[in-house]
Amino acid sequence: MINGKRVTVILPAYNAEQTLRATYADIPHLIVDDLILVDDHSSDRTAEVARELGMHVIVHDQNRGYGANQKTCYRAALARDAEIVVMLHPDYQYTPRLITAMASMIAEGEFDVVLASRILGIGALKGGMPLYKYIANRFLTAAENLLVGHKLSEYHTGYRAFSRAVLETLPLAVDSDDFVFDNQMLAQAIYARFRIGEVSCPTRYFEEASSINFQRSVTYGLGVLATAATCCLHRWGWLRSPLFIPLDGR
Repeated sequence: MINGKRVTVILPAYNAEQTLRATYADIPHLIVDDLILVDDHSSDRTAEVARELGMHVIVHDQNRGYGANQKTCYRAALARDAEIVVMLHPDYQYTPRLITAMASMIAEGEFDVVLASRILGIGALKGGMPLYKYIANRFLTAAENLLVGHKLSEYHTGYRAFSRAVLETLPLAVDSDDFVFDNQMLAQAIYARFRIGEVSCPTRYFEEASSINFQRSVTYGLGVLATAATCCLHRWGWLRSPLFIPLDGR
């Protein structure tokens, strides 16, 4: 708990058995009130390890996708009285030690959303991010900043914190069940004028860390551009999208 606010960490997981214990060990447990892991029908012992660590575990009866996993995570967090929710991948690519800083920025009332950026500073390439992913990240981020009318160092981090109000406001049910969910959620938060902050985050790229292949990366990139363009056209009144219609009256 920080500043009297209940902190929940959610972990959308798929085949994370090898990295889950290391991730858990670095979580600042003194300030975290609840740990929720949603297992998207893994083929390894992810769920069993999470239960051994004392987490609240939900297992999908079939593989539903990264976005669907997060939807389950957020519903569970809200049902369990979360006030600040930090989304952390259990593959140990992002350091859990930033949870306190990210949650504090929301608990103190400065921001509604906090992103852990791999681009701030010099950590991305040094941490092992493949060059093609770095270039794609910079190109997509520049395009998104232009189209959505905001300025962030990156839109593609998988390490994020949200206030309860954000999760209760955004129409997450209409978002994709695939990887572009992250981008749609962020575009919705920007459209709804939530305050977004960033912190610099070192990352690790190694064999056990999750990563999508080149073909899915291309699909994700096209989805990102489509999301940003849709947000822009909706704002101008040239298109009506269900991603943003519920937010018009906010």
